[in-house]
Amino acid sequence: MISPLPPAILIMGPTASGKTAAAMALADRLPVELISVDSAQVFVDMNIGTAKPDPETLLRYPHRLIDLISPEESYSAARFRADALSAMAQITAAGRVPVLVGGTMLYFLALLNGLAELPQADATLRAQLDAEAARLGWPAMHGKLAELDPSTAARLKPNDSQRIQRALEVCLASGRPMSAWLAESTPTKPPYTFLQIALLPSDRSVLHRRIERRFDEMLLAGLDEEVAALRQKYRL
Repeated sequence: MISPLPPAILIMGPTASGKTAAAMALADRLPVELISVDSAQVFVDMNIGTAKPDPETLLRYPHRLIDLISPEESYSAARFRADALSAMAQITAAGRVPVLVGGTMLYFLALLNGLAELPQADATLRAQLDAEAARLGWPAMHGKLAELDPSTAARLKPNDSQRIQRALEVCLASGRPMSAWLAESTPTKPPYTFLQIALLPSDRSVLHRRIERRFDEMLLAGLDEEVAALRQKYRL
């Protein structure tokens, strides 16, 4: 039975597994457009360290959702989902197939499963939590979360600072635990038929050697200089 929903292709896998090469091979053969699923490649000027395709490659194989924001800005799974769905709709309307390629699994999961409706971020409260964590440490903050929201704390590691911070922020800002918000949420799935392709090398040692080689290539390409330039330009 033919699905009434338009198709989309997902190419997932760990670092150095060959995702970009596979996506470009598809683009050589099929009417597709590429969308990056990478939480680091959204930042301008972060090129070598993020293994961003070089300008020549991007000219031949354009990737959407690359070079969106400054390294001083923040990007979230929620924003990725909105940006990706917008790009997918444009690609589908043009009679082409969106191919989403990358290694940020959180973004893939957000796209496929949707996101719960949670209170918006509170910058002041977040700064207070950061200051408290600097004094006490994130394991202590995890203990505080366990008192406020045992269910959420049970699924988080004591040093998972980002998720502990967000869960505490939700609890303190709304007066309700994050687990309660999630239980009431009914995320919507995107209107596509997905073909999911995972590149998982059978021999992990081969993958590790590829990663080591990639890092050596980054150093030769000027990774140290890129980091120094970023720190000077953005005061990171």
